[in-house]
Amino acid sequence: MKVEAFAVDGPGAELRSYSYEPEPLGSEEVDVRVTHCGVCHTDVMMIDDEAGISTYPLVAGHEAVGVVEAVGDAVDTSQIAVGDRVGVGAIAGSCMRCEFCLVGQTQFCALKDDTVLRGNRGGFARSVRSSQWRHVYPIPESLSSAEAAPLLCAGTTVFKPMITHVRPTDRVAVVGIGGLGHLAVQFLAKWGCEVTAISTSRSKEQDARELGAADFVASGEPGALEAAAGRFDFVLSTVAVDLPWDAYFATLRPGGTLCLVGVPPAPIEVSPMSLIPLAKTLVGAIPGGTTDTRRMLEFAAQHGIRAKVQTYAVDDANEALNSVRAGSPRYRAVLEM
Repeated sequence: MKVEAFAVDGPGAELRSYSYEPEPLGSEEVDVRVTHCGVCHTDVMMIDDEAGISTYPLVAGHEAVGVVEAVGDAVDTSQIAVGDRVGVGAIAGSCMRCEFCLVGQTQFCALKDDTVLRGNRGGFARSVRSSQWRHVYPIPESLSSAEAAPLLCAGTTVFKPMITHVRPTDRVAVVGIGGLGHLAVQFLAKWGCEVTAISTSRSKEQDARELGAADFVASGEPGALEAAAGRFDFVLSTVAVDLPWDAYFATLRPGGTLCLVGVPPAPIEVSPMSLIPLAKTLVGAIPGGTTDTRRMLEFAAQHGIRAKVQTYAVDDANEALNSVRAGSPRYRAVLEM
């Protein structure tokens, strides 16, 4: 049976109806009937071919939530069964045999199935397939499908560096209060941290404080970053822009870490003296693996962490894409399929 999907035919093109014939279901594969799919900035990057790697027709989407409609004969149905409400996120499969998969760090598998890189098999469709059932995540009852969808990429992306680098007693900052940042503030506050939100202006200050930020820095105000020198153990940059990197390193305490989950367009230039004398570090992070993502969903459900979403009917999908291009959602766009 053909899969009905929504594809683009070239960079910047509008979505159109598209269908494809899937391969026979593999023994460890799972088909999910999609009810909701988040619209991530990475989807727009692929649609617009910003990285020069897209192929067309392209079906984007990698934050899908729906209902299991078919499972392969080797799937553990005590974990994933037909009728379950589940999510398929940024990584839809991995080898499950390499040194990384065997410890749950599937995001480092050389053979991982990146949903956003599949070409014409993404989540902007009536059905999406996971190539390995362990990458299909039961959605906790307390999370609505629309709220859960962005957690499958944005949520696990900000959760993983938190559990890796941050202690609950740390003083932390989140740069950018957008799709990633509004989740990061919630996770870090519930982790126990004193959280400072950093944005160029004060337009999102009230939102940030309601999400759990104890303080707010408007980095566009003269002297604001300088006043924050030496305050933070950990700074998470969620923005896809170039920043004054030395100034941000100056906000770190000795041994502090600056972590990037947003991708700046230009090479990062940092003075060695911003790093070496006080042993500061620069790290990057990607979506967590199967173990991290399951923990993240459980943590979100337990602590009332929710993605703030704007939902769009699938007929309005092009409006949703343009909204993400403009950076206007507060704070994530989600398609209702």
